Amino acid sequence: MRVLALLLVWMLAGCDVREAPGLPGTLETDRIALSAEFSEPVISVLVREGDQVREGETLLALDPARMEVALQKASAELALAAARLKQAEAGPRAQDIARARAQLAATTSAEQTARIEWERERSLMSDNYSSRNNVDILHGRFEEAVARKAGAEAALNELLEGTRSEEIDAARSQYATSKAVVDNIRLSLARTTLISPVDGLVEAVSVERGERAMPGQALVILLDTSKTYARIHIPEDIRTRVNSGAAASIRIDGYDEPFRGQLRWVGKDAGFTPHYALTQKDRAHLSYLAEVDVRLEGKSVPYGVPVEVYFDDLAVSN
Repeated sequence: MRVLALLLVWMLAGCDVREAPGLPGTLETDRIALSAEFSEPVISVLVREGDQVREGETLLALDPARMEVALQKASAELALAAARLKQAEAGPRAQDIARARAQLAATTSAEQTARIEWERERSLMSDNYSSRNNVDILHGRFEEAVARKAGAEAALNELLEGTRSEEIDAARSQYATSKAVVDNIRLSLARTTLISPVDGLVEAVSVERGERAMPGQALVILLDTSKTYARIHIPEDIRTRVNSGAAASIRIDGYDEPFRGQLRWVGKDAGFTPHYALTQKDRAHLSYLAEVDVRLEGKSVPYGVPVEVYFDDLAVSN
C-alpha cells in the first residue's frame, strides 16, 4: 500500500501546471484629436508635447472676435423678438384703444358734417341757388368721410378683439428662431477654446501662435491616460474558451512581476474569414482582435511597447 502511495506521488510530481503560450500585442491607449471648427488665427498655445494635462484644462485658443460680434448682433435681434412676443401676448394697450375710440369719434363727426353740407347744397340746387358741380364735390367729401369712419371702426374692433392667435404663434416662432441662433453662436464661441476632455498626455501640437487654423485640422492630440489596454489577436482555438471579463496577466519587458488585467472586448469578426466552409486547417488561421484592460498600479509604462497576455483560465497540464 505504501509503495502504491509513493508511486502516485511520483506520478503527480511529474504533472505540473504551466501557463498557455502568451498572446503577443502592444500596450495602447485612446488617442483624442482636438480639431478646429473655424478658420481663425491661433492666439494662444498653452501646452507642449509631453505635457500632462487634467480634464477641463485649457490647451489652446482661437481668436473669438468674429464670434463675439456675431453674438452681439444675434442678441439684439433676440431682444427685439422678445419684445414683439411680449407685446403680442399682452394684446393692445389701453392707450391704443383710447386713441382708436377718439379716431372713430372724429371720423363720425366728420361724416355727419359732410352729410349736412351735402344735403344742404343739394336743397339749394333745387332752388337754383347752387350748381351740380358743388353738389357733386360735397357728395364726394361725404363718401370719403363715410370710408374713414368705416376704417376707424375696423381698427377699434381689431384692438378690442385682441391679438390674433396666428400673430402670437408667429411671434413665438420668431423668438424661438432668434434664441436658437444665439445659442448656436455661444456654442461656437465656446469652441474657439480647446479644453482637455480627459486626464491625458499631450502627444502632438500641430500649430503655433499666430497661425490660422483650418476647419477640421487636428490642433492637439492627446493620449488618454485614464485607461490603458493591451491590443492582441486571439487565435480561434482560444477564442472559444475566453469571454469578456476573463482575468489575465500581462508581462512587459523590464518589469519582473506581471500586471493584472481583464478582457474587455473581443471582435465579432475574425481577421481571416473565407467565404467557403472552414476546414480545420483553415480555422487555425483565424484570429480575433481583442483589447485587455491593464492595471498599471501607478507605474509609468510607455505606450506602444510589446506585451504578452496570459489568460488565467487557459493554464494547461504537462
